[in-house]
Amino acid sequence: MCEAIVETISQELDVRNITPAQRYASICEYIDQLAFGASFILINDHDPKPLCGQFQAEYPGQLFWTYIEEGPSVWRVEIGRRDKTTWRLTG
Repeated sequence: MCEAIVETISQELDVRNITPAQRYASICEYIDQLAFGASFILINDHDPKPLCGQFQAEYPGQLFWTYIEEGPSVWRVEIGRRDKTTWRLTG
């Protein structure tokens, strides 16, 4: 399940001008380079909700997800990497 945790926001990743086929890879690359305890704002032209489940499967217990703006033309979501000491083991 996606949940919110307050963290420091470092940057924004605006994927509206990236081709849809490249967006997922760009977001994953950004997450992979994200330091523990850091976060960023994902800016998209539609609700990126399906990504939340995918990220929870790929990064179990490592990420948090918080909607900041929910359309109708722009969505802003804070995505962050939890501090390693707060990861939950999932099984």
